[in-house]
Amino acid sequence: MNDLYKALGDISSIRKQMANTTEFRGYGPATLATTGMFAILAAGAQAHWVRDPGSHISAYLGIWISTAVLSTFLTGVQMYTRTRRIHSGLSNEMLGMAVEQFLPSVGAGLLVTIVLLRYVRFATWMLPGMWQVIFGLGVFSSCRFLPRPMIAAGAWYLMTGLSCLAMGGNRALSPWTMGISYGAGQLLVAAILLFTATENEDEA
Repeated sequence: MNDLYKALGDISSIRKQMANTTEFRGYGPATLATTGMFAILAAGAQAHWVRDPGSHISAYLGIWISTAVLSTFLTGVQMYTRTRRIHSGLSNEMLGMAVEQFLPSVGAGLLVTIVLLRYVRFATWMLPGMWQVIFGLGVFSSCRFLPRPMIAAGAWYLMTGLSCLAMGGNRALSPWTMGISYGAGQLLVAAILLFTATENEDEA
């Protein structure tokens, strides 16, 4: 029985090692482009309904957190089905690896939001910039199993986040600091995935 457990453990280790050296193809370009469009639509909604976000921070957060939840749900469902189809036998390991790489960024973004709202409410203008920087770090963390050009997307989010923080004050809560950064950023991610997928097919 001990030999059986050892053999199963060895098989699990081999599968994890294979997953660590395989490029993850569970993110669909069309879905990520759609999340970019969600960001642009959310920016339009904010511009129309929340003209003074500094004084209506709850409405501001409602728009952007709802957009983030919708985008995450759509991406998660598509990632699950696509990974099952493309990675088949390694799908569980590949999905676990993808979630493991990005989950710390999601947790950090949530905790930063809670702390600023609860203890440093006058500094909530920093949230858009902090979200973008943290998201960029999540992209960088995931780059080891994504196409190499994805580093450009991480750099984009880092740059837009720092630029947003440099604005200072309620100007950082402008709808387009989020709409442009995430709209263009997700379209960039989608373009990279589409280009590298086409390139890989041509090589094959």
